[in-house]
Amino acid sequence: MVAKLIDNVLDNGVKMTSSELDFEELLKQYDYKFQKGDLVKGIVCGYDSHGVMVDIGAKTIAIVPTREAVEKDEKVEDRFQKGQEYEFLIIREEDEDGKFLLSKKKVDFAYAWKELEKAKSADETILGTVAGIVKGGILVEISGVRGFVPSSQLRTKETDLEVGSKIELKILTLDSQQNNFILSNKKVYEDSAVEARKNVFSQIEPGQIVKGDVVRITDFGAFIDLGGIDGLLPLSQLSWRWIDHPTDILKVGDKIDVEVIAVDHDKQRVSLSLKNLEPDPWLEAEKQIKEGDKVEGTITRIKHFGAFVEVFPGVEALLPHNEVVELQNRNGNILQVGDKIMTYIMKFNPTDKRIALSVTEPEAEETQAE
Repeated sequence: MVAKLIDNVLDNGVKMTSSELDFEELLKQYDYKFQKGDLVKGIVCGYDSHGVMVDIGAKTIAIVPTREAVEKDEKVEDRFQKGQEYEFLIIREEDEDGKFLLSKKKVDFAYAWKELEKAKSADETILGTVAGIVKGGILVEISGVRGFVPSSQLRTKETDLEVGSKIELKILTLDSQQNNFILSNKKVYEDSAVEARKNVFSQIEPGQIVKGDVVRITDFGAFIDLGGIDGLLPLSQLSWRWIDHPTDILKVGDKIDVEVIAVDHDKQRVSLSLKNLEPDPWLEAEKQIKEGDKVEGTITRIKHFGAFVEVFPGVEALLPHNEVVELQNRNGNILQVGDKIMTYIMKFNPTDKRIALSVTEPEAEETQAE
């Protein structure tokens, strides 16, 4: 900067003499006392193979190494505009060439940490991005700062989340000295759950159709957030058709309509049904199926006591074990799930939703009995 000033003076035709200008005084005017750890403002004046070149008012141009300027896949030209002023942190004092090393990422990190401290003090809900699934929880990123959400503080299983997805969080611990940043997803809902549950339970009743979000899936069903309470959608209430697991038709995050089938105010539990929103297939089957009919069906399950066969969309009938054995002996093969077979309706009880099948025609059985 001193050299530049002298050049400007000479260019303007000013003759420098000891009586007109004291060089020592000139240096003092442009003296600086930059130290490691100082925040400084500088103007981007270019880029080189090392990173960003910045004028901070020192004798020479300061350098922001690429690793201290941008993220791994980001270009410095996209992040820093020539002629634009930014704030930097001095991470190394001037070397023998008079150059300082600066960091922009550390400045951004410091400001982000301050914002996080404010959010924690105010007990605010903040939005984080899932950065990774690890043992015992998930890693999240908020304003460039990475934190950890333990499995015990997740409202859903970590395996139900995807990298890049957004998640609402509250800060549990924040310690810059130990670089300890722990968050909770569950606390977001627990803090507002009491009042929300009161409101929901004062309005909800059996028979209502309500909207909800799938928040958790288990082997026995799915939990649906109804806006403050989680209702249980049992496996048996998912569909009229046989479902092996809730993930066959649902995933976490789905928004669905369900019918309230039971409300327990004492235990604060709500039971839900998805299949009740579909027409009851047994009512239609009653119009089209009668005892003695020969029907083609698809095997959906095989148990030790027999095989379940879908003889009408959404309607399963039971082919007893002895009949399964007879059919296998007759055809010379072992029945498998998915096989299509021909059977006869032996008994049909639409009220109890039960159908018994046989591989032998009823009239033939009566003749043999006589």
